[in-house]
This record gives sequence, structure tokens and C-alpha cells, in this order.
Amino acid sequence: MIWNLGSINIDNFYEVPHLPAPGETLAARSYGFGLGGKGANMSVAAARGAAHVSHIGAVGPEGRWTRERLMEYGVDIPHIAQVQTPTGHANIVVDDQGENNIVLFQGANVQLTEAIIGQALTEASPGDYLLMQNETNGQEYAAQTAQSLGLRVVYAAAPFEADAIARLLGRIDLLVLNEVEAAQLEQATGKTPQALDLPDVVITLGEKGCRWVSNNSDRQFDAYAADAIDTTGAGDTFTGFLVAGLDRGMSMEGAIDLALRAGALMVMRRGTADVIPDLKEIQDHFRT
Repeated sequence: MIWNLGSINIDNFYEVPHLPAPGETLAARSYGFGLGGKGANMSVAAARGAAHVSHIGAVGPEGRWTRERLMEYGVDIPHIAQVQTPTGHANIVVDDQGENNIVLFQGANVQLTEAIIGQALTEASPGDYLLMQNETNGQEYAAQTAQSLGLRVVYAAAPFEADAIARLLGRIDLLVLNEVEAAQLEQATGKTPQALDLPDVVITLGEKGCRWVSNNSDRQFDAYAADAIDTTGAGDTFTGFLVAGLDRGMSMEGAIDLALRAGALMVMRRGTADVIPDLKEIQDHFRT
């Protein structure tokens, strides 16, 4: 089982001809909203990757529908608390090339208490996974508790913050980050991925695929061809399917291949959690 301590956001989408320059006012061609947040995205992806997922998080009074949406997508929601702080949200601007920039309000995502996290993890079993990102509070407590209970800890290092990773390094079994974040981490620590002394590090490389660094290997995997229209949520989809594959007993190579397929299909869609593909869609697409 996967326990995901993760953010839940309301995503606002604005389609524009190009990303706005500093000081520029730009009219959007369209507007939409949906379920998002790195945590919610990864929970949905893992559930659609056939894993049993329980989300640990918080929403405000106006965010009740996000809990219901997660449940519709197969995610367990008993450990999503309702607090008085507004639900986190993200304003996402997407250009004609599928590139984006995002303004994020953390909101309820940083109002988690140790009681909320601890109560959830009392139901975990040795061998389960704890998945986290850097969009909530409580990460150190969660990692320490999970490690004491025999869970495997996966940390997706975004949004990147070197200090956040440094506080968790001794408790991480799998670190997932993109190539920009990997470069930032090396600059901050003076250590290459191999020198971090972690069992596994997976570095996503966008259209170039990904790189897996372990104690005894350093391998690169090619991406699957895709006509990208929106890269939003692709990395979250990759991570969710990666952990789902591992939780289902797949090898790292097999889980990475599944995650790359899911990510390739995701970039061909506009949106975040609401459009993450499921296993059947992935199998059907890559069968042709």
C-alpha cells in the first residue's frame, strides 16, 4: 500500500499564446479548473497504476469536492482533514508549445498536524510505501515515523529546496527529481547523485527519458515518443506510476518503463489529475 503525504490544490488553467514576460498583461484564450497539487496528482496516478493509495492531506471548507474527486479516482480519503484555512490552489499558464509557469498558494497543505499524520500511519504495515513531496509540512515527522514502522520512503523533491532534502537524506529510500533539481542539489551539497549514499535515485530528463542511479548502477532509459501539448503534471504522473509499479512488486526497470509510458501519454493531454491515464489506456496506446 502507498501512503501519500501530499498537497491537494484547485488548479486554475489559463491558455495563452506565450508565457507572459515581466510586467506584461496577457489575455487568456481559455480558462478551466480542476483537481491538482503534486500530492493529489501522484495519488491519482498511483491509483490508476493499480496500487492501493491512501492520501494524507488537508483542504479548506471550499475544497470538499476535491476529496470527493479523489475518492472517485480510487484514492482512500479518510485521512484528508478539513481545516479552516482555504484549500491550496495553483494558477497555471500554458503556452502553445505546452510549456507552463505556475503561481502556487499553499493554503491548507501546510496546516497538517502530527496527530493527522500519525493517526494515518498507525494503519500502515511494514513494506508499505510513504510517498512525499515538498508541498506540505510534516515531512520530517512522517519520514521518521514511517522509517520506525518499516515503510519505504519515497521523496519527490519538488518544489526544490536543498534544506528540505538535507533534513530527510538519512530516511529516503528512493529520491525522484528532475535534471534541473538534480543540478541544484549537486550545487548545494557538492555531491553527485551517486555520492548521496541513497539506495535509489531517479532523475527525469523530459523528452530524453530518465536516469536511474543505484548503489551498483547508473542507467539511462529513453523516453517514448509523444507530441506534447501540456507538460503540467507529467512528472507527477511519472512518479505515481513508478511507485505504483514498485508497490505491485515490479522491478525498478519495469516500474520505470511503465512510468515513462504514462508520462508520454500524459503530455499529450491538457490538465492535471483529471486527465491522468489509467493502465488500460496506456496498454491500448502503446499496443498500436
